[in-house]
Amino acid sequence: MSWIGRLVAPVVVLVGLAVKFGGFSIKVFGVFLAVGGYALIWGWEFAVGFVLLIAVHELGHYVEARRQGLDPALPVFVPFLGAYVALRNAPFDPWRNALVSIAGPILGGLGAAALLVVGELRDDRFLLALAYTGFFLNLVNLIPAGPLDGGHVLRAWKVLRQGGGRARPEDARRLGRVVALLAAGTAAALAVGMFAAHVPQDRL
Repeated sequence: MSWIGRLVAPVVVLVGLAVKFGGFSIKVFGVFLAVGGYALIWGWEFAVGFVLLIAVHELGHYVEARRQGLDPALPVFVPFLGAYVALRNAPFDPWRNALVSIAGPILGGLGAAALLVVGELRDDRFLLALAYTGFFLNLVNLIPAGPLDGGHVLRAWKVLRQGGGRARPEDARRLGRVVALLAAGTAAALAVGMFAAHVPQDRL
């Protein structure tokens, strides 16, 4: 039964660290758990690249929230589900929340675009595959449903469109149009990036 011990031991260590160091350990070791989980599917190199793409996406949320003077928590990685950035003590503001939500796909798309450029210059199919995955990941996050970034953007847009969230309803509706254009433009740019990064089978 020694194999059971080898499986259980890391879990016991992680639980002990979580008890000793609290939430910070969950954030740190969540990254390693995420890499390990994805490596089981795609191999460690792709797993590391994939998690870094997620980190860049979450950094977009974090940086925008800090820019607005909010108090975001560090990104928390959840293996096989992704990651999230929690806003602490932040009252709902549709305009600010929309910007924080869109910032993730925007910075994530820029990260994928950097991989695309380097991959094309070096004719590196691995980097192109990562770039394609990055564009796809961020585009999916803009689907206007559920807990995805697009779902948060949709809820903020609905409030603004109805004239809420600002002292003057006309200002709210104007910001709502900006949110819609920004979300649509980001989604279109990500789709173009996917098309550009796609590697045909005859090039694999």
